Amino acid sequence: MNAPRAQAPCNIASSLPPLAAQAPDRVAMRCPGSRGPDGLARFDVALTYRELDARSDAIAAGLAARGIVRGTRTVVMVRPGPSFFLLMFALFKAGAVPVLVDPGIDRRALRQCLDEAQPEAFIGIPLAHVARVVLGWAKSARIQITTGARAWLSDATLDQVEREGAGAGSQLADTQPDDVAAILFTSGSTGVPKGVVYRHRHFVAQVAMLRDAFGVAPGGVDLPTFPPFALFDPALGLTSVIPDMDPTKPALADPRKLHDAIARFGIDQLFGSPALMAVLANFGAPLPTVKRVTSAGAPVPADVVAKMRELLPEDAQFWTPYGATECLPVAVIEGRELQATRAATEAGAGTCVGRPVAPNEVRIIRITDEPIGTWADELRVADGVVGEITVAGPSVTDLYFNREAQTRLAKIREPFPAGDGETGSEGRVVHRMGDLGYFDEHGRLWFCGRKSHRVETREGPLYTEQVEPVFNTHRQVRRTALVGVGALGAQQPVLCVELAPGIHSREWQRIERELRALGASFAHTSRVERFLLHPKFPVDIRHNAKIGREKLAVWAAGRL
Repeated sequence: MNAPRAQAPCNIASSLPPLAAQAPDRVAMRCPGSRGPDGLARFDVALTYRELDARSDAIAAGLAARGIVRGTRTVVMVRPGPSFFLLMFALFKAGAVPVLVDPGIDRRALRQCLDEAQPEAFIGIPLAHVARVVLGWAKSARIQITTGARAWLSDATLDQVEREGAGAGSQLADTQPDDVAAILFTSGSTGVPKGVVYRHRHFVAQVAMLRDAFGVAPGGVDLPTFPPFALFDPALGLTSVIPDMDPTKPALADPRKLHDAIARFGIDQLFGSPALMAVLANFGAPLPTVKRVTSAGAPVPADVVAKMRELLPEDAQFWTPYGATECLPVAVIEGRELQATRAATEAGAGTCVGRPVAPNEVRIIRITDEPIGTWADELRVADGVVGEITVAGPSVTDLYFNREAQTRLAKIREPFPAGDGETGSEGRVVHRMGDLGYFDEHGRLWFCGRKSHRVETREGPLYTEQVEPVFNTHRQVRRTALVGVGALGAQQPVLCVELAPGIHSREWQRIERELRALGASFAHTSRVERFLLHPKFPVDIRHNAKIGREKLAVWAAGRL
């Protein structure tokens, strides 16, 4: 009788050993490296699947020798490059818990995030260690490792750690589905940054859902302009080409450098924020090798989708997944269908984000700012009615680290019904997206804006994504932002306006009159009577796409 086959650990890194065995010389990632005389990156730094697997094993063994083992919370402040990816896979293999915080957030918020995470180890570039000492970051960290050449302000260098673990063999821990895999802090663009607790089952589910939703097959070449997404590529059997750009400023990326990488390596898929897509769209050069584009972080402007589709091959797909750090992907829509809904969006319907990704269950509940402890079907609203979007599914995370109040506000416990085979289970977690939306008669989900950004007037609520697209049709307007001034329930709606590049502010009086005429075309937008010209909207630091409406509301209140 054959012995039962051992089950692979539930771990995003468990895909590396078989890939290293099947395709050892396939390049897992290329990084910019040095520059040529033309200023373009040579991409002369690369890791094969064999090297990524073996070297991450060595680093995992070296980390374990220094006390970074299963469950050790470890801050990672390393720039995109070989060290980042080797380190992340080493930590996953060890069963340690990497803690990732956006480096561009406010310094006080960053310190707060690190204090909340209570890390036991800190791994970073030399500058991060200087900040750790000078600014008092992560005082709980008893182990410090630097990616620098010398162990300055730290216990050891990463190179030293790797040498110490060389030849140790496989280090893949027997992690279980519910073991904590990482703590990923939100950007704070729509509130205070919160540490999202990812379990190993969440990462594994995300890989499967992304593969199935987009038809990803091993062997492709990806240009992930948002580094954390590159971590999915090895699990999907892809080659990552890390772009020559500042990932915290996608709106300032050099399209010439992006096109050089795309052409040189035959990039057939790329991921980027709407701001990055705008850079490529406005550059206007064709992308003949690219077969799949994925853009997330905020709604992609309709003109950007149209321009990108013109630059892509006829059979290419332009996907815009909808989701959040707490659960991704939730729903997806392809560019052709998105373009087909453009007229409805510009008439105030909201932005169509497509259909839920299997096996997610997406439901709309009535709007409330209060916690909801237990799910009840009575919470649901009818199709076509705007409410808060909720999601239940395998990639939905359970809680925020050390943030019980925020967890209560964002999570609902849903007991499994009797007789469904889940006897004795506590049920599942339903995540409240904090976004407003509705389902149409075709089963498509429409996004109407953030719940915290709704404007509650005496005449009823106004939602940002049902108001702004109406005014954004003005050719001399780059973008608009609806904010409310005053007490909730009696707010005055104010439209902040940023003009298109090259349009002088002396044109404002005429443009304001034309915007009023646009608003008068629809009942809901006719209620907007105050318009304010703003020089440049604040945006989020992660995708450069989400408008900082909280800051604009304060600014607007000071001008009324």
